[in-house]
Amino acid sequence: MEQAPFGFDFMFGAMPFFMMAVFILVFVIIIITAFKALTRWNHNNHSPVLTVTAKVVAKRTDVHNMTQQQAGNNAMASSSSHTSYYTTFEVESGDRMELPISSTEYGMLAEGDTGRLTFQGTRFLNFERNR
Repeated sequence: MEQAPFGFDFMFGAMPFFMMAVFILVFVIIIITAFKALTRWNHNNHSPVLTVTAKVVAKRTDVHNMTQQQAGNNAMASSSSHTSYYTTFEVESGDRMELPISSTEYGMLAEGDTGRLTFQGTRFLNFERNR
């Protein structure tokens, strides 16, 4: 009996190769993401702390939903979400910058607020509203 050239033997022989390729790809993505985060953190630490007059021109949120199904039980699943908060500030020159901020700061700011923005690189430090 003659075997097909690309039958089950080929698939089972190639499976370890594909699994290793996926593992390497995931590992490389994790390394690249960690490198980018470390680079951004280092850049922010070496940037000067600046305080400028600014206006809040926009606010937005980014919600990430995650659902995990528990192994062995199709009926059991857990779900969680994480919300990131961002505010866009416009400085006197007309330039705009979007900075990630905490939920507390997000709640305290309103579009149209003017005041003194303190930041370091892409790191929001403080916004003191004009009275």
